[in-house]
Amino acid sequence: MGEREQGGMWMLYRRMPKTGDRISILGFGCMRFSVKDGKIDREKAKRQVRYAIDHGVNYIDTAWTYHLGENEPFLGKILAGGYREKVKLATKLPSWIIKSRKDMDRILNAQLERLRTDHIDYYLAHSLIGTLWDRLESLGVTDFLDRAKADGRIKNAGFSFHGSVGDFKRIVNAYPWTFYQIQYNFLDRKNQAGTEGLKYTASKNWGLLSWSPCAEVN
Repeated sequence: MGEREQGGMWMLYRRMPKTGDRISILGFGCMRFSVKDGKIDREKAKRQVRYAIDHGVNYIDTAWTYHLGENEPFLGKILAGGYREKVKLATKLPSWIIKSRKDMDRILNAQLERLRTDHIDYYLAHSLIGTLWDRLESLGVTDFLDRAKADGRIKNAGFSFHGSVGDFKRIVNAYPWTFYQIQYNFLDRKNQAGTEGLKYTASKNWGLLSWSPCAEVN
C-alpha cells in the first residue's frame, strides 16, 4: 500500500496481486451518474470523474448496460485529452444478453470503440449467477477471454457476482481469473459470496474489488 498527495488530498493505493498494478483504494463507479431530463447530466458527471482522477482515483468502472447504453460512449468522450492514460479502465460483458460466441467479440469490439481505447484493463463477465455462467461457458466464454487477452483487447479477466456462495466457488474454479468483484462491506458479510467466498479465494492471490464497500442503507 502506498499514498500520494494531489491537490492537497491524500489517496491510498494497493497493489493488484497478479498484475502489480497500483490501484486507488477508492474507484469511481459510473452506474449512478446524476440524471437530467432522463439522460446523464453530462457537465456534472464530467466534473465529477475528472475531479476524482485529478485527486488520485485511478480505477474507473463502467458497463455495457449502464444508463441504457449511454454510459460507455459518454465515458469515452470525457476520458479523452489525456485522462484515459491516467486510469485503469474496467467494463463488463453483459452475460444475460449473450446468445452466441460471436456476440462476445461483437460486444467487446463495440465497447472498445465506444470507450475510444484499444484495450480494456479489467474486463468482467457481468453479474454472474450459476445459470448465467453455465450458459456462457457452454458458448465458449473461456476461449473468448483467452483470445481477447492474447490479442491485447483485454489485459485482465474477472467476473462480478450476484449469486449463491456455492455457485461462486464453482465459477472461481472454472477459469484462471485475475480478479473478481463482489458486494462486500460490514453490513453485507453473508450476502451472496460474502466472507465465505472471500476466504475461499484467499489462497489464489487474486485481486478483490468490492462494490458498495460503504453499504447501501435506505
